[in-house]
Amino acid sequence: MRITLASGTEAELATSTDAFMGLVLLPDIMGLRPLFDEHCGRLARDNNWNVCSFELFAGATHLDRDERMVAAKDLDDDRIVDDVLAAAEATTCDRVNIIGFCMGGMYTLKSVKTGRFHRHVPFYGMIHVPDEWRGAGQGDPLDAVRRGDPRRVLAIIGTADPWTPAGSVDELESAGVTVVRYHGADHAFVHDPGRPVHNPQYAADAWARAINWLNT
Repeated sequence: MRITLASGTEAELATSTDAFMGLVLLPDIMGLRPLFDEHCGRLARDNNWNVCSFELFAGATHLDRDERMVAAKDLDDDRIVDDVLAAAEATTCDRVNIIGFCMGGMYTLKSVKTGRFHRHVPFYGMIHVPDEWRGAGQGDPLDAVRRGDPRRVLAIIGTADPWTPAGSVDELESAGVTVVRYHGADHAFVHDPGRPVHNPQYAADAWARAINWLNT
């Protein structure tokens, strides 16, 4: 069901009877849409969780992909992290985990510094802010990880992903993050079956690893 966070940001909340754990799910750059509504519902139903996802480009849902790529430099970490924390509260669970995809994976890394989440799973999240997204409100994801507890993070990475260069992935691993590399996988190989880069075998394995991590 659609809810509104305290900031006015639109969010999706999927609940399960007697949920024992909450999950914040951060979408990719194209934001909250039926694909992520479906992920929320499935994860809530299959795992007995309460799951909340929200729109990263609050108030600008009309933007297409190219426009969002340009507008990314104007995103403000403080606003998005506040919404992340509000989404965690919306689950009404004490123990809350967080996952995210692409840009949402980047903000999953940035959320490590809050200490709010038991486990984090960034799927191909940017480890450093891409040059074209750099702006006054954008902090470095790896720095945020180092300011929190890297041991709580499982990073899902494709080795052919230009958004997560091998050197940056090595930095993330050196910081204490658990990294799972999928050989030859491109960006966004897990979450959207409609994309040409989707790899069903890798996706199934990555989802299984993520669920196991979140449940530990």
